[in-house]
Amino acid sequence: MKNMIRFCALALLAASVVFYSCQKDVAGNTATDINKPHAVTIYLTDHQTPVFDSVFIDIRRLEVKLEDDTLPNGGWVSLSINPGVYNILRFRNGLDTLFATGTLPNARVKKIKLVLGTQNSAMKNGQSFLLRVNDEDREVIANLESTNFEITPDGQVLFWIDFDAGNSIQPDNSGPGTGNGYRLKSHIKIFTRSHSGRIEGRVLPRFADAIVKAVIGSDTATSIPDDDDGEFKIVGLIAGTYKVLIDGQNGYNDTIINNVIVRNKEDTHLPVITLHQ
Repeated sequence: MKNMIRFCALALLAASVVFYSCQKDVAGNTATDINKPHAVTIYLTDHQTPVFDSVFIDIRRLEVKLEDDTLPNGGWVSLSINPGVYNILRFRNGLDTLFATGTLPNARVKKIKLVLGTQNSAMKNGQSFLLRVNDEDREVIANLESTNFEITPDGQVLFWIDFDAGNSIQPDNSGPGTGNGYRLKSHIKIFTRSHSGRIEGRVLPRFADAIVKAVIGSDTATSIPDDDDGEFKIVGLIAGTYKVLIDGQNGYNDTIINNVIVRNKEDTHLPVITLHQ
């Protein structure tokens, strides 16, 4: 009889552990039932390109794929956005915009999909260039790991979409409809503030027209300091040790800052950087 009681107690304990694990959200935050409906909020930001003054992306639809065989449409859920053309270079140096909202049947998020239209273009020195998009490139899909999104204490799925303008625009002078010779093959990155860090600082003088690059391994993130005060901010960085390259223009010399430490949830502040001719 004692053995039977001991067995039942152990079974109950094991069941409670399994139940608790199912209640814990996939991003490792406050416990929540991920199988219940969750509100979702998504922001849009941009890692810049020093080549173009404006980049206009025609975004028609945003969908999130959930892990649930019982859902229609293969688990893809459409979210509420304002379809239209976004000048993504407006969202630089840590700026973003509220991009999508909605309700998900559960929080087991696996992928996102941006569906692009045909009205894509870029501006350079006052001239407009068509960005050609191949049919297979109109759907931009990214996988989501648990560190790519978070569930807030109030049960909201939250993440940022970083549209990498610099790596998304490629020279293209072949084929019909090439316009002025550029192709859009979109690169996006998904991140959260709780699983990423930031580097910020200021570059002087403004006449240097500096380009700031944060490099770790084979990954490079770019920022163009503000015209008014020279301040810059690079967001969505994985934790690690970076090399920060400041490319001077207009006759100003470059400079390098080594061993810049980035930690999750933190801003790494650099001292004022002054370039010299």
